[in-house]
Amino acid sequence: MAETRFVYADNAATTKISDAVFDAMVPWLKEGYGNPSSIYRKGDEAARAVLKAREQVAAALGAEPREIYFTSGGSEADNWAIKGVAHTFAKKGKKHIITSVFEHHAVLHTCDALRKEGFEITYLPVDDMGLVSVEDVKNAIREDTALVSVMYANNEIGTVQPISEIGALCHERKVLFHTDAVQAVGNLPIDVKAQQIDLLSLSAHKIHGPKGVGALYCRRGILLPNLIDGGGQEGGHRAGTENVAGIVGLGVAITKAMETLPERAARLRALRDRLIDGLLPIERCRLNGDREKRLPGNVNISFEGVEGESLLLTLDAHGICASSGSACTSGSLDPSHVLLAIGLPAEVAHGSLRLSLSDDTSEEDVDYMLSVIPGVIEKLRAMSPLWERIISEK
Repeated sequence: MAETRFVYADNAATTKISDAVFDAMVPWLKEGYGNPSSIYRKGDEAARAVLKAREQVAAALGAEPREIYFTSGGSEADNWAIKGVAHTFAKKGKKHIITSVFEHHAVLHTCDALRKEGFEITYLPVDDMGLVSVEDVKNAIREDTALVSVMYANNEIGTVQPISEIGALCHERKVLFHTDAVQAVGNLPIDVKAQQIDLLSLSAHKIHGPKGVGALYCRRGILLPNLIDGGGQEGGHRAGTENVAGIVGLGVAITKAMETLPERAARLRALRDRLIDGLLPIERCRLNGDREKRLPGNVNISFEGVEGESLLLTLDAHGICASSGSACTSGSLDPSHVLLAIGLPAEVAHGSLRLSLSDDTSEEDVDYMLSVIPGVIEKLRAMSPLWERIISEK
């Protein structure tokens, strides 16, 4: 086996901030410390930096700058979009929301909170590849439906949803459409106008930007209730002095990602496919999610007879950072709701491994993972009573 090296393969959780983003942020953490709401020069300089970033995010999405609202991240944007639409349309008697069973918890828990307020939530199933059926969306829409929320690409198994078709359907039925695009932005082409997306959530730290900053795209003409009352920031809808350095970082990160998207995506797909092809020959394993309709850097494979926590700890001892098929909630031993939704038994879901690649992932990193993972699986199975039972039942 190759000498131990450090390989970070959990980029779906967060990415390393890029040098370009870091360098762009530093001046706004030091000499550019003015409050954007102040009218003197130092404040005006900060305000201009925020405006530039707003224009950068809008350009990346095919939106208008005034349709971009900065938030603390993707979860806040999801909450604002879904709760905002729900509470607005409840006044018109529309208290029905449609989503899918394998959304991120920022969406699922938001919908659950609304359900406790008296809203009705329809949770659409997915097939064994993790795809939502457009026909199911069509059949679920009712006269009192206020919103459809379907994620652009799944954070665990990488499945890319038929967003354009769902957007067209919602537009035809005059129902608002929101998508959690936290994993998709910077990794897939997006045009909110062409795809008829009404609201979209994104986060900087998934695209080599800083943590603690994200954005909500809200189509012009949709009026959401204020998220935070106070000053006049974000069009008066989200009060609080802007995180100028973080917002600048988001603007640079999303611009860099979209400028180089075709080349980056092609490189990541090649690395992803080599990793998949190198792991699938392992006995009793399966690829989770659609082979083609998936994020460029996502690999999610289940290994029967292996326990996820042991797998992660053993890989960490070899210098590999990854994630498993257990719920992302810290300390949870529950199997992933995403993997259960595509039909995996709980014991198989527990033995799943997600390797998510990024611009920093090299050919050597993939070589190293392929040299380590098969041996780790073999070692863990040799110690597993579950594996003995699986083999004996062949």
